[in-house]
Amino acid sequence: MTRSQRVRALLALAVIAVSLYIAVTVPVRLGLDLRGGTQIVLQTRSTPTTDAGREATDRTLEVLRGRIDALGVAEPTLVRSGDHRILVELPGVQDPRKAADVLGRTAQLTFHPVLGTTGGAAGTARPLPERSGERVLPDESGTPLRLGAAALTGEHVKEAAARLDQQDGAGWHVTVDFEGAGRDGWARLTGQAACHPAGSPARRVAIVLDDKVISSPQVDPSVPCRTGIQDGATRITGSFGPEEARELALLINGGALPVPVETVEQRTVGPTLGARAITASAWAAAIGTALTSLFIIAVYRLAGALAVVALACYGLVSYAALAALGATLTLPGLAGFVLAIGMAVDANVLVFERAREEYAARRRPSTRSALAAGFRNALSAIADSNITTLIAAALLFFLASGPVRGFGVTLGIGVLASMFSALVITRVLAESALGRARLRRRPRLTGIATTGAVRARLARREPRLMRRPRRWLATSALVFLLAGSGIAVRGVDLGVEFTGGRLIEYATAGPVSADRARTALADAGFPRAVVQSSGDTGLTVRTDRLTDAEEARVTGTVRDLAGGAHQVRDELIGPSLGEELRRGALIALAVALGAQLVYLTARFRWVLGTAAVVALAHDVVILVGVFAWLGKPVDGVFLAALLTVIGYSVNDSVVLFDRVRELARRSPGTPLPAVTGQAILQTLPRTVNTGMGAAFILTALAVLGGSSLTDFALALLVGLAVGTYSSVFTAAPVALVLHHRIRRRHPSRRP
Repeated sequence: MTRSQRVRALLALAVIAVSLYIAVTVPVRLGLDLRGGTQIVLQTRSTPTTDAGREATDRTLEVLRGRIDALGVAEPTLVRSGDHRILVELPGVQDPRKAADVLGRTAQLTFHPVLGTTGGAAGTARPLPERSGERVLPDESGTPLRLGAAALTGEHVKEAAARLDQQDGAGWHVTVDFEGAGRDGWARLTGQAACHPAGSPARRVAIVLDDKVISSPQVDPSVPCRTGIQDGATRITGSFGPEEARELALLINGGALPVPVETVEQRTVGPTLGARAITASAWAAAIGTALTSLFIIAVYRLAGALAVVALACYGLVSYAALAALGATLTLPGLAGFVLAIGMAVDANVLVFERAREEYAARRRPSTRSALAAGFRNALSAIADSNITTLIAAALLFFLASGPVRGFGVTLGIGVLASMFSALVITRVLAESALGRARLRRRPRLTGIATTGAVRARLARREPRLMRRPRRWLATSALVFLLAGSGIAVRGVDLGVEFTGGRLIEYATAGPVSADRARTALADAGFPRAVVQSSGDTGLTVRTDRLTDAEEARVTGTVRDLAGGAHQVRDELIGPSLGEELRRGALIALAVALGAQLVYLTARFRWVLGTAAVVALAHDVVILVGVFAWLGKPVDGVFLAALLTVIGYSVNDSVVLFDRVRELARRSPGTPLPAVTGQAILQTLPRTVNTGMGAAFILTALAVLGGSSLTDFALALLVGLAVGTYSSVFTAAPVALVLHHRIRRRHPSRRP
């Protein structure tokens, strides 16, 4: 064993050992779409993007944190998103209206005169008629207090602090300092209370936060009637412990900054839906991986079996990386994890096909040396194709949001892990196995010492594929027009994520046709509701933004029609956020195309780079057109699939053009059409085998993944077929036509 082989072996063992330790000891954090719960995005209103605005958002965050603690939610998450948005995740909360009501109320602190007590039971609170300006709220002990109109608000409070004074026996107390008009207001409020006798409820001042009396201290007997406390500073005393004093000061400070917030996004997923998604994805991964493994072993024999072992290591490394980075595994992320298994096959196939070519080209071949040459020759194509996929993953992370962003993280980790498993783990296993004497005597068992069925058939026929490239372009243009006409005829059905509105998914007691539900909802006053069936007992309703009363009417209509139903998913997107997400999706798509063009132009001739970008633009229009014809929604998950298709399409074009570049350097005088045709024939086995491996995974996702993953898998299956076709019959002909035009106009120029 050489020194480089020992280094690779030790590196592989170290990574596998660390990954195994992390996988056993560190759990992966599941997103709410997998474990169930509510996610709410709040936006502070009238908050400028300044240091003061950001500070206001931070203080609002602390107030909300206290409210969530009062809800008793286990393991909540509150983080600031941008300058004036707050992301709240509430695992297990299935009542979004209650959560949104608690979180969305303005953090308003008010100070009220106490008019007296009522005869109501302790702990009750009943509002009086609005014209009186009075209301009843229980004090700290539960005694109902009759409160006058608010005399001061939290805007008048400068600061509150918990302090300890042992000299005069006051112990722990809370100091409150007022500023501006609050000084005079506090003097009037305490002066009126001081006119009542000691012990009277009317001598108290109620401090109210979010309709709850947090303190109702009595005005000290030393304060004169009608004069009140003049310096704008007061001290609240009582039987406070240190924690109670700090909590009261925190509540007063938190309420001192009334920053209105509105709900711009809300997602609720039932735990049963998340559990079904995990189970369905696990079955899809198991069956898809098993079929892919059997296919790879059947095609590449021992080398394929070793690649399957490397794929298992890839899964371990990917899982450990997700756990170590603290990444949240979402439903699209889980699909991306399954999809990356299929993509991980590509690097192994590239190596094995190059090794087969090397073995067939040598006079005295050795499977071990052919494999080493295969790794060396395939490195350029593997690097280029994976970098383009990483570009798509990075764009999803930086430009997308929510679960789609999680898909970008998972896809990026999967690409890096697949490269390591193919270039290091597979190589270590293959070099160790192929060096054995028994395999040297029987090279065909390795799977390297054979040309393969696809290459053998092509060698017998030797078709001249690129003799008339314009015919292929005409075929591509026809498919392009047929699919693209769906956009013009049917229109693109933008999902609620891009338009704003409400999407509710129900699990019904019995089967309900979408037409009947659509008619019933129209009769109930929702003629624009979009209704789709999902499975035998599933129904999805998409409408404009609904009030709570309207949502209850929609749910009641569905329940009456189905004989019973319950919500398993509820998504609310505000119109401003929908417009922002739609704009971000278009920017992500444009940046993806531009980034691919820049990278491909840098790596290849500009003619080849342009041809590849034309092909992937062709794929984008066809995929969107197919979804338009099928009436499928174009949402954030579709965007994730679309950018993945872009990466896959570029992968195929990169592999093809990498071979074109290699053959052109080897035979400088050969015409480009002949070189391109030869490159297509040489890379076609890789294209077919990689496509078959990915198709098994995606078909399993489409069939077993459930309603949440069916459209995602369908988009990728369509993209897989179109991308495989376009790399050969769109990108290559476009490159040849551009090359011919440039050579005709500028014979001496090298495009």
